[in-house]
Amino acid sequence: MAIMLVLVPGAVAGLIHMHGGEQQNQNVDALTSTENKAVQQKLKELGFYKGSVDGVYGAGTRNAVIKFQKSRGLTADGVVGAKTVKALGITLNTQQVSQSRSDLYVLAKCVYAEARGEPYEGQVAVAAVILNRVKSADFPNTIAGVVYQPWAFTAVHDGQINLEPDQTAYSAARDAMNGWDPTYGCLYYYNASTATSKWIFSRTTVVTIGNHVFAI
Repeated sequence: MAIMLVLVPGAVAGLIHMHGGEQQNQNVDALTSTENKAVQQKLKELGFYKGSVDGVYGAGTRNAVIKFQKSRGLTADGVVGAKTVKALGITLNTQQVSQSRSDLYVLAKCVYAEARGEPYEGQVAVAAVILNRVKSADFPNTIAGVVYQPWAFTAVHDGQINLEPDQTAYSAARDAMNGWDPTYGCLYYYNASTATSKWIFSRTTVVTIGNHVFAI
């Protein structure tokens, strides 16, 4: 997928060429590390989970959740929602879970709009750039703030952001939220074959993944 990040005074603008995609339910798991540990510990006690209680919602945890859901007659979707939490007999901060899911949804939408068609690592990298901006004093301090910053991404300007993300985008967003940063702290990315901003070419390149050059 061709993507170009263009920098303009006072803002970061992305020029993205998109195509349609699949629909995906936004209600997916996005717990904090502490909450993931609580889920893992309970699943371990019940014999559904054999891995480490590390707070990372990886494939092993997801598979354990699905097995547990099947055993309790719940929808086996791997989502740690209210019914699954109740069945597990644990208590989570529902307000925090709600915010976490909202953040994941916005992040996955941007990943899908910006990077679908890129290698999986490249999709995680785009999510990581957004999260790195959240932590930077030069950008808004929330995921939604970064994604919807004026002229930051043309996917927002042209409405592509409203496409529903697929499961790959959700997984990439979740992996980034869990700490995977293939860019090593980058704040920018661009497609070298389509970028037109001289400024972006002045940034220090850290890594190239798929069609994207990631820079600081």
